[in-house]
Amino acid sequence: MAKASHRFVCQSCGTVHAKWQGKCEGCGEWNTLAEEVVEARGPGPAKTAAIGGRRVEFVPLKGHSAPPPRTRTGMAELDRVLGGGFVPGSVVLVGGDPGIGKSTILLQAAARVATAGKRTLYISGEEAIEQVRLRALRLGVAAAPLGLAAASSLRDILTSLEEERDVGLVIMDSIQTVWLDSLDSAPGTVSQVRACAAELGRLAKARGFALVLVGHVTKEGTLAGPRVLEHMVDATLYFEGDRGHQFRILRATKNRFGATDEIGVFEMTETGLAEVPNPSALFLAERRGNVSGSAVFAGLEGTRPVLVEIQALLSPASGGSPRRQVVGWDSGRLSMLLAVLETRCRMSLGQNDVYLNIAGGLRINEPAADLAVAAALVSAATDRPCAPDTVFFGEVGLSGEVRQVAQTELRLREAAKLGFSAATLPRRVARGGRALSAPEGLRLSETGHLADLVAPFAAGATRKPGAKEKAKPEPAEAE
Repeated sequence: MAKASHRFVCQSCGTVHAKWQGKCEGCGEWNTLAEEVVEARGPGPAKTAAIGGRRVEFVPLKGHSAPPPRTRTGMAELDRVLGGGFVPGSVVLVGGDPGIGKSTILLQAAARVATAGKRTLYISGEEAIEQVRLRALRLGVAAAPLGLAAASSLRDILTSLEEERDVGLVIMDSIQTVWLDSLDSAPGTVSQVRACAAELGRLAKARGFALVLVGHVTKEGTLAGPRVLEHMVDATLYFEGDRGHQFRILRATKNRFGATDEIGVFEMTETGLAEVPNPSALFLAERRGNVSGSAVFAGLEGTRPVLVEIQALLSPASGGSPRRQVVGWDSGRLSMLLAVLETRCRMSLGQNDVYLNIAGGLRINEPAADLAVAAALVSAATDRPCAPDTVFFGEVGLSGEVRQVAQTELRLREAAKLGFSAATLPRRVARGGRALSAPEGLRLSETGHLADLVAPFAAGATRKPGAKEKAKPEPAEAE
């Protein structure tokens, strides 16, 4: 009889090693390998794999399928990110930093679904029942007909769920606390997380209820455990935001039943997370118009247009290498823009410390923010404010050209709705089809090269960062 073998699995990336070593060869992390026991199997599995199987029926690709039914949570922002609500039989993975609000929003959503008449179960593996009840009392949902349990044994959880009838939604908080006694490893390890998630997902699809798994995150902000866990689920949602801000961003990075990169915006209040139906107005609420180094970016998060303020500050380097501090944007892209401004636009920025901030705690990933970031940097360098009624968007190439971006009309409509009267955007290229339909009263300034953006700022009075303050000049108007 074959002996059981031992292997060492990285708890950060899931890479398997034959022996223990300090550094993982897959991800480069230190001290993340844990020993696991692999049970030996009998010989010849390939010879008997086809015995006892049944024929799988193949159907034509063309057919008529009704859209999947949805269980709405009553929270419009959460339903937007999910694509319209929970789909029966789907598995959703929710991740985020500790204390960001994962358990809060899921308890609020579970209470609303239960109040609407759906049988909803909340299983806590980290907190006692009394702790969950205290949170429900603070959120004002203590009277909801919600089934609550505290358990971490997978066998107990599966037995309990199989005996329940007409279950619509099950929340497991969190998957890292669930353990299976047949595996010789601690809860939260790669093998435990993979096996427990697979069994819970199999039961959810067999019984037809929506399953939500709460996942821990690593210090880099990614979901802890094997990457295969994200492939096993139907949707992956990340909670973003700094605990110093009141805003929380729920972003879908994977969704088999809706759009990816969709976001929902929430505000943390004393009674839980409140929805923000118009995030653009909220992100710009504290903006001061006549300040240098500030520009408004007309962005797009999923299918939702969002206007955010981009702030830049330049100061003389005190010695050594100049600093580049970025909050909410890609630091590598900032370095690229600074190089383009110096090389293509003859601006001297290399000896300055550069600080860039996306106001409100939102993180921007799309390249369309290049033009707005460039406008903020040029405004800070020349001490000339951007026109307060203008929005910017466009991608900048290495030669300084401004490239077109998607959903131009949607961005312009959002800008016009919030009272902006001008927009600086990439120069349109005739490609056939219908012309761009701009909102009435919105002036469009088309820019083909980054030098066209710099020219209005350079035409006025300028000062170098650190020079003596002069009278505030007039805002630079786009050509």
